Amino acid sequence: MSIIQTVRDKGAWVIGTIIAIALIAFILQDGVGRQGSLTGVGSNIGKVNGVGIDKNEFERKLENASQGNSQQRENLIGQLWNQEVGQILLNQEFDKAGIACTDKQLSEDLFKPTSPLMGEFKDPVTGQPDIEKAKQAFAQFKKTGKEEQKKGVYEGIIEPTKLQAKYAKYTAIINNAAYAPKWLIEKQQADNNAFASVSYVAFPYSTIVDSTIKVTDEQIMAYAKKHKSVYEKDEETRTFKYLSFEVIPSADDSAAIRTKLENKKQELLAENDINLFFAKNTSDLPFYDGYISGKEINQQAKDSLLKLSTGSVYGPYLDGGNYVLAKMVGIKSIPDSAKVRHILVKTMDRDPRTGQEYRLRDDSSAKKLLDSLVSEIKMGKSFDTICLKNSEDEGSKNNGGVYNYFSSGRMVGTFNNFAFTQPVGAKGIVKTQYGYHYVEVLGQKGSSTGYNIAYYAKQITVSNETDALAKNEATKFLSIVQNNKQFDDEAIKLAKVPYPAEGVKPMDYNVPGLGSNRQLVKWIYSNKVGAITELPYNFNTKYVVGIITNINKPGLPTALTLRPLVENLVKSELKAQQILAKAKGTTLEEIAKSYGTNNTVQRIDTLLSSNTFNPILGNDYKFAGAAFNVSQKGKVTSLIAGQNGVFALKTDYIGAKAGVPTDATSLANFLNNNIKSAAGRITNELLKKVATIKDKRAEVY
Repeated sequence: MSIIQTVRDKGAWVIGTIIAIALIAFILQDGVGRQGSLTGVGSNIGKVNGVGIDKNEFERKLENASQGNSQQRENLIGQLWNQEVGQILLNQEFDKAGIACTDKQLSEDLFKPTSPLMGEFKDPVTGQPDIEKAKQAFAQFKKTGKEEQKKGVYEGIIEPTKLQAKYAKYTAIINNAAYAPKWLIEKQQADNNAFASVSYVAFPYSTIVDSTIKVTDEQIMAYAKKHKSVYEKDEETRTFKYLSFEVIPSADDSAAIRTKLENKKQELLAENDINLFFAKNTSDLPFYDGYISGKEINQQAKDSLLKLSTGSVYGPYLDGGNYVLAKMVGIKSIPDSAKVRHILVKTMDRDPRTGQEYRLRDDSSAKKLLDSLVSEIKMGKSFDTICLKNSEDEGSKNNGGVYNYFSSGRMVGTFNNFAFTQPVGAKGIVKTQYGYHYVEVLGQKGSSTGYNIAYYAKQITVSNETDALAKNEATKFLSIVQNNKQFDDEAIKLAKVPYPAEGVKPMDYNVPGLGSNRQLVKWIYSNKVGAITELPYNFNTKYVVGIITNINKPGLPTALTLRPLVENLVKSELKAQQILAKAKGTTLEEIAKSYGTNNTVQRIDTLLSSNTFNPILGNDYKFAGAAFNVSQKGKVTSLIAGQNGVFALKTDYIGAKAGVPTDATSLANFLNNNIKSAAGRITNELLKKVATIKDKRAEVY
């Protein structure tokens, strides 16, 4: 297969976990068949530290990555944007640090056995990468390939490989600089084994009734300003209040589907070739051509189904959201469970990025390869060795291809039937949708009756008439309401509850609580507070109408938006002020008595640093900090406003648990791994945070 075909067929080279900000290579395919310039001369869709992201190039990469799938396209816009931003930021860092990928390293990485490029250059017999064949094909392509194709290869293979190599060096620099110093390891060891004996008095905030505390908008904003880093937003968000008009199948819709199945019953009964029936008639439940123990069948009509004789049909009956006809294809005795081992040679594989299946090799090549492996086993070579080296079932190859005792119906039909209808010791080649398997039955347990039942099902769907009724109801609602009050009043008349979709961002595709609808998001950002949708928006199972209720500009949100997040925290502060104004004293006993006669001094003999829970305040980091403060040992602390209440304490003793083994090496490894992981993540986040990024995607998508 040619180099350019590799790029076209295999799609993107997904570069593992290159960077936390979704640095994935979504550049696919060659330039064949494109209209216009590949480099693009249009305006920028954004800028990163002054470097433009060309709109035409962005669209080209997006179109290639989505391959015409509109839903996937929506998901990829954000990922591709993060890739472009991350790539620019990283390249700037690489330049500053003098990090490069040499020609020698590029060649080594391109042709190493694990390279995605090598997936297309395998020996047809052994299945192993053929490096020399790949190098020859690549050299020939450099001489004879078209310029458009070369550009596609450069973008789809060369550039991602170089980027990966440079990023590996970059992360190595960061990881080498990030480590846990000796003093930190020693302190963590001591903290892990520490315990304290404390006496304390506590006044939970819950003792003051919430309704007696009124929080103003000014207090909400004052709290948010004190904690600006928590609540400040980098981009505008909006709140959209909506009402749903559900689209539910009517009784007539249900009856129509039942009638369709009644009309198919005789055809199903008369057809002896069950596979031919399903080839001619599409079922909403796929046909599983396999024997399943009656114990494993979960149909609602199970009792009636198991009474069927071979060839008879039952139904239509209701099962979930479907009407179903069931035909008994066969009945035989099978074990309860089976144990097998197998070797798989795939004909089909799945793209980990898109989830789509693609052909890996044709049937003839797969069968020929498996036959050669079976011959080696018959000549005395170890099954386990052959399996480990050649099986393409990643779930079993490392344990000799074994699937330990499993129940019927868990494997694809033909594989299932071999395991449950062949005797122990049987060996044979089985064809499934994944490829060719060499299967050996190693064991079977129990006995039960197995049933091969074909289910022909049709989902109960909404008719056009029912859909129109829901849409008309939503449209009528819109014709009545003119403002927010009317919106709520009319909703009450319909016994409907409006819900807020909060935090909608300019480039969102999903509306919180509803699902994907980019057009609605664009409408929300094209109108002002108080605007009501002109038409209902379709969300498959419902029509939605709504009103814009709030706009939060970048920076701190409004008090209205912050209140649900902040109000209880402000109430705790106000309650703390009340408690601190009343509780007085220099000893724990005096403090307890000053706040009321029911308060007493509490004691915890063994407060662990690893578990600082106390029965009155729960987990409170301020309580833990005060309890293990060596400088305050033996002294009564001042009253402290904690997370869940106000307290004062006296630490009588701080010590270490006796006889607890300490594994300094494991602890050091744990801390080092955490620090290195955090260093890489924080570095990437900081690069983005300190960069000047202009995002104009909302003007285009």
